[in-house]
Amino acid sequence: MDTQFICPPKLNPQMVEPKNQRLKPNPPGDEPDSIPESGILNERVLMLVFEYMKWDLPTLCATARVNRKLRAVAKRILWRELCSYRAPRMVAALVHGLPGSRIGGGWHALAKLLFFCCGCQPTPNFQVGHGLPGHFVRSSRFSKTSGRSFLTKRCRGDLLYLSDPCEHAMKEGEDDLGVYRGVYRGFMRSNTRACLIKRQIQLEERVRCPYCGARVWSMTTAKLVPKSAHRRLGTNQGGLEYFVCVNGHLHGSCWLVPLSSDEDGDLDDDEDDDDDDGGEYNNSNGGNHFVGNGCGMGYESTNSGGDNIVVRDSNPC
Repeated sequence: MDTQFICPPKLNPQMVEPKNQRLKPNPPGDEPDSIPESGILNERVLMLVFEYMKWDLPTLCATARVNRKLRAVAKRILWRELCSYRAPRMVAALVHGLPGSRIGGGWHALAKLLFFCCGCQPTPNFQVGHGLPGHFVRSSRFSKTSGRSFLTKRCRGDLLYLSDPCEHAMKEGEDDLGVYRGVYRGFMRSNTRACLIKRQIQLEERVRCPYCGARVWSMTTAKLVPKSAHRRLGTNQGGLEYFVCVNGHLHGSCWLVPLSSDEDGDLDDDEDDDDDDGGEYNNSNGGNHFVGNGCGMGYESTNSGGDNIVVRDSNPC
C-alpha cells in the first residue's frame, strides 16, 4: 500500500492569527494616535475653529484634556498660537534670534504665565501668615521697563518681561501682598544665568516653578535683587522675594506699602518712559472684544498705550 504525504500550502504570516493574542483595552486618556477618535482629521480644521473663537482660553484648556492626541496638538501648535494671538509683539521679542522659535519651558508654560497668578507660599526669606492659592487673573500688564528694574547692572543686556503685581488684601493692619511673574528671553544665554552659575548659587530644594515645574534659584539668596526692583514695586528694602527657574520664568511676592501722592506721581513719570514694552492685540474690530462660552467666561483684550499687554477676564464663572 502506497503512502502519500500531503504538505500543507505555505501561508502568509500576516494571515495567521496568534493563538494567545488578546485585545487589551486602552486605559482612559491613552488612545492610539493612529485612530481619529477625536473626529479631528486635520489639524488645520482645529486651528480654524479656534481662530473663529478668538482663541478662547477655557475652551482650549478643555480641548487639551480630551485625549493624548489633542493634548499633543495643543502642546505643539495651539498654545503657541494662543500666545501669539494674545501678545504678538511680546512673543516676537521673546523668540527673536532663537533657533526654531523655541521658548524655554514650552508654549503651554508661557500661556499659563500670561493668565495665571501663582499665589504665594512662605519661604525662609519671605514670611507670610498663610499661603495664598493661585488663580486666573482678571487683568495683567507685562512691561520691559518693569523687567529692567529687576536686572542688575551686569545683567542689563537681558530682556525680561515683568507683570504688575497682583494685589491681595491681607489681615487688618497688614500691608497688601503683591504677586508678580515674568519671563526672560533666551535665558540659557542670558547674563543673569551666567551670574548665577559663576556665583555657584544652589537651586532651591523645596520650591518649583509654578509654570513649568522646573527647579529655581532664589534671587534673594543670590543677592541679585537691585534696589530699583523695590522702587518699581513700591516696597521697603527686604520686602520682596522672587525666584527664577532654569527655563527663565520668574515669580515672586512683595509687601505693597501704601504710596503718598508725591511718590505716586513719581511712578507715573516713570511709566511715561515705558516705550515698546509689550505686545499689542491683533483685534480686527479695532478695540475690545469679548468671547463667550457655555459658562459665560470670556477674555477681553485691550491695547493699553499701544505697547503694553493687557488681558482681562470679562465675565468669570
